[in-house]
Amino acid sequence: SSSLTTGRFTTMSLADELLADLEDLESDEEDVELQTGLDDDGALADELGDLREKTIGSIATLLTSEQLIRVLASIDKFTEDRDSIPTDLGPIEENPEYKLIVEANNLVLDVDNELGTVHKFVRDNYEKRFPELEQLVLHPLDYIRTVKVMQNEMDCTQLDLSETIAPATIMVVSVTASTTQGKQLDDSELSRILEACEMAISLNNAKTKIFDYVESRMFFLAPNLTHICGANTAAKMLGAAGGLTALSKIPACNIQLLGQQKKAGTGLSAQATLPNTGFVYYCELVQLQPPEYRKKAARLMAAKCALAARVDSYHESRANGATIGITLRADIVKKLAKAQEPPPAKLAKALAKPDMDPRKRRGGKRVRKQKERFQMSETRKAANRMGFGEIEEDILQEEMGFTLGALGKKGHAGGHFRVPETTNNKRKGGTLSKAIRKRLAHQQRAGGMSTIGLSSAGTASVAFTPVQGLEIVRGAEVNKQASTGSDKYFNESAGFASLQQPGASNSAK
Repeated sequence: SSSLTTGRFTTMSLADELLADLEDLESDEEDVELQTGLDDDGALADELGDLREKTIGSIATLLTSEQLIRVLASIDKFTEDRDSIPTDLGPIEENPEYKLIVEANNLVLDVDNELGTVHKFVRDNYEKRFPELEQLVLHPLDYIRTVKVMQNEMDCTQLDLSETIAPATIMVVSVTASTTQGKQLDDSELSRILEACEMAISLNNAKTKIFDYVESRMFFLAPNLTHICGANTAAKMLGAAGGLTALSKIPACNIQLLGQQKKAGTGLSAQATLPNTGFVYYCELVQLQPPEYRKKAARLMAAKCALAARVDSYHESRANGATIGITLRADIVKKLAKAQEPPPAKLAKALAKPDMDPRKRRGGKRVRKQKERFQMSETRKAANRMGFGEIEEDILQEEMGFTLGALGKKGHAGGHFRVPETTNNKRKGGTLSKAIRKRLAHQQRAGGMSTIGLSSAGTASVAFTPVQGLEIVRGAEVNKQASTGSDKYFNESAGFASLQQPGASNSAK
C-alpha cells in the first residue's frame, strides 16, 4: 500500500510539473510577442517619422527619370512631323513610332503608381492639419489640388475651390474644416507638401500629354478598337490596361469596369457616381442613348471592344483598315435601335371562317332512340300551336301571354288536353318475324293447316291450306265455323234436346 501511495504522488507531481512548464512557455511567448509588437510599432513610427522628414524628391523619382524625359522628347518629335509614318508593308513591330506608342502606354501605368505614392506622401503629412479631408475627397488628384489651395487656411469662404471639387463637396469641406481638431503646419512641412503637390500636377500633365499623343495615333495602333469607341476612350483603355496586348487578354466584363471611380460617401452630391461605370460608359455612342438604355449599350460596347482588341493585337488588319470595327459598330447600332423600337400594336383578331358545309351526322338505331327520347312531344307541339285571329286566354294572372295554345280546343286533338302519342313503327303489323316465317314454312311443307293469332272478333288470322296456301281469315268466321257443330250441345243458352228412338216412330205410326 505504501508503494502504491508513493507512485500516485509521483505521477501527480509529474503532471503538475508539465502544466507548470506549459504556463511558463506561454508567458514567455506572450512577452516575446509584446516585445515584438512594441518593436514593430516603434519601427513603424520611426519609418513614418523618416517619411515625413524626407522630401518628395527622394521618394518619387519618375518625373526626373531618363525614360520619361526620353519618351516625352520623342512624342514632341513625332508630333511635329505628322507624315513620318512609313508606308512599307513590313511588320508593325519594327516601326519606331509603334514602339514609342507601346512604351508610352506602359509608362502610363508607372505614372499612375507614382501619383499614388505622391498622394500617400501628401496625405500622411497633411493629416496633421486636416485629418478629415481624406474621407471627404477620395480622388487622389482632387485631394492634392485641394491641399495646394487650402494649405494652412481653414476658412474655405476665402478660398476658390470651384475648379477643384464639386460645389456639394465644397460645402461639406467648409463645414468640416471649421470644426477640425488639426494643428497648424510649420514652414518646412508646408514646403514639402507643396513640392509634392507640384510634382503630382507635373506627373498628371505628362500623363495627359502621353494620352493626347496616343489618341492621335490610335488609328495607326488599333484601328478597329478606335472606330468602335473613339480615339479618346481607346487611348484611356490602353493606358489603364497596360497596352494593346494586355487589353486583348481582358474579358468584356472587366473592360466595362476599366476607369471606374469610387463614390464619395457624403450623400449630398446631386450628381452621384454611377456604380460599375468606366471609360466605356462615357464614350460618345453610349451617351447618345436614352438613360435607361445606357447600361445595355455599355455592355454591348465592352463586348465588341474585347473582340476588336483581339483583332488589333495580331496587327493583320492594318492593310485592310477598320473593316471589322465598322461591322462591329454597325451591329451595336442595329441592336440598340432594335431594343428601342416600340412594341408592335395588338391587332384585332378576325373571326374564324364559319363552317358552311353540312356536318356529318351519325345514324343508326341508337341515334334514333336518342332523338326520340329528347324530341318534342305532341302535347308540347299542340301547346305551342296558335290559331290565326283567335283570342287566347291567359291561364295565369302573374304571367301575361302564357296560354295553352291548341290544347283543349275543338277541332284539335279531339278536345282533350292529353294528345295521344303517334307511333312511327312501320314494322308493326306489316311484316313477319323470322321465327314466324320459319314456322309457317315448316307447316306448309308438312301439308297441314295452321292458324296464327286466333283471337276474338274483329281480328284477323293467317292460315295455311293445302289448296289455297296462305289465307287470311277473319276471327269471327273461324269461330263461327268452329262452333257450328258444338253450339247445339255446349252452348250456354242451349236447352234440353229431345231424342227420338228409332222404334218409337214406327209404333206411333
